[in-house]
Amino acid sequence: RIVKKIHYLAPNMYCCGAGTAADTEMTTKMISSQLELLRMNTHSPSRVVTACTLLKRKLFQYQGQISAALVLGGCDVNGAHVYQIYPHGSTGKLPYTTMGSGSLAAMSVFEQGWREDMPENEALELVRRSILAGVFNDLGSGSNCDTCVIRMDGTVSYNRGDVTPNPVQPLRDAIRHSSKLSISAGTTAVLSTKNQRFAVTLADVDVVEA
Repeated sequence: RIVKKIHYLAPNMYCCGAGTAADTEMTTKMISSQLELLRMNTHSPSRVVTACTLLKRKLFQYQGQISAALVLGGCDVNGAHVYQIYPHGSTGKLPYTTMGSGSLAAMSVFEQGWREDMPENEALELVRRSILAGVFNDLGSGSNCDTCVIRMDGTVSYNRGDVTPNPVQPLRDAIRHSSKLSISAGTTAVLSTKNQRFAVTLADVDVVEA
């Protein structure tokens, strides 16, 4: 449940993954390698719509058997883009979107707080709130909050574990187990003890070639 939710695709784009962690990890790795080869061949930065096309073709090829629901975001010569990509390969270009089992709770926060041309700090705080809404209102959304800001000037701010929703140690320290659950040494009687030492030499070992 504490897995990497934001996957690297190219220097100017990242992809958020919901579903099976292994599927999202390997699918984004494959597409990232294809984009790298394409950049080497064309000598130009990758475009977000290219990554969207590669991802949707890969997922459509397997007819939903790859459990990867993706949110693709990035900046290129045409501006900033956000795409939602379903496991069956259907896509949509939207100003904001959510995917995964906690998407309804996250979308409610976006619909209430999103507006055009938001400052970066306000947009980032809105994303944090929407992720936490999914964490606290859905049992399948995990418990970590990662954020990534991709800017038109080419800079990227990737924050792994940007927010810690539930610090674990204070909760564990607050638990007081009954003394009946703690079995002290000597509870079970030992009737007898016998220690025997064995000496093994190379002469006792048979060597067999495989």
